[in-house]
Amino acid sequence: MSFITQWLRSDIQEIQAYHVPKSKNMIKLDAMESPFLVPEDLIEPYLAYLAEAELNRYPDAGAQELQQTLRDLMDIPEGLDILLGNGSDELIQLLALACDTGDTILSVEPSFVMYEMIAKFTRLNYQGVMLDENFEIDLDATLATIKKIQPKLIFISYPNNPTGNAFDREAIKRIIETSDALVVVDEAYYAYAQDSFLEEVSNYSNMVLLRTVSKIGFAGLRLGLLIGNPETVAHLDKLRLPYNINTLTQASANFLLKEKDRIVANAQVIIEERSRLFNELDAIQALTAYPSDANFLLVKTPDANALFEFLKDNGVLIKNFASHPQLTNCVRVTVSNASENNALLQQLKSFYG
Repeated sequence: MSFITQWLRSDIQEIQAYHVPKSKNMIKLDAMESPFLVPEDLIEPYLAYLAEAELNRYPDAGAQELQQTLRDLMDIPEGLDILLGNGSDELIQLLALACDTGDTILSVEPSFVMYEMIAKFTRLNYQGVMLDENFEIDLDATLATIKKIQPKLIFISYPNNPTGNAFDREAIKRIIETSDALVVVDEAYYAYAQDSFLEEVSNYSNMVLLRTVSKIGFAGLRLGLLIGNPETVAHLDKLRLPYNINTLTQASANFLLKEKDRIVANAQVIIEERSRLFNELDAIQALTAYPSDANFLLVKTPDANALFEFLKDNGVLIKNFASHPQLTNCVRVTVSNASENNALLQQLKSFYG
């Protein structure tokens, strides 16, 4: 037995690491990233702006300018406060750290895998409640489980990853209103959805909202935010490590996220491409595409493993859920620009004849 296996927690040894596949020289449609680079006319002023960053100093601990930039971009009401994270993953972990040993995190399934993984990292219990056959919240089962196990945290992805749908709004409100848990509504895909709980945050003391800039063109910045009532944010901020948003991320975000009109326009391109791609996929007899309010589509296939390998061999990377018990033979495809979507469609039509 090696030193590390003797030393490391046994439950950590049993966890499978989060897998990020190699994607060099591939059309990358596996991680819900935006296809839009920094516009050419902004590159020179952007680099000049970065050159003024004081890398010899620690970053602004509170990132006050960045908080205002995000307020303006996302129309966050002044009565709410913001907590910033190194991606929303750090904020999920921070929420878990606020719990007592033995507390339970609850989410619906299938959903974002990090809810369960972070529960394990932080030695909390995790309980999933299965969605129904239409990938909707089974409200009766969810409420019954909440009543039975009394979770400390409830995560609801809205729209949901990997199914793409936005759950029934009234079902989510019922969960918030009947639970003593802190309900975390994760709106990672807010820019592509028709609905939001942003205006509801001030109405519920047991609710916070998560968002990220990763899906709107800035995944490389690793910047997420929690939006909540001031008292909630003030207490959660005690758990945030100092200087967690580095100087280059703050500078980049303060420059690039002020381009609200371009960001909104890019999101509209993806929404239009989502509709076109859905119709094109639906026209392929072998495939079943599910409606989506996010920047990706879940697709049922006759043989997800074979399709995944074929696409990878031909330079297109998607997400394979073939072995997932609720998503057997499903794949998830990021909606990209017209060129990359067309390349995907060409390969799909080749594969299915």
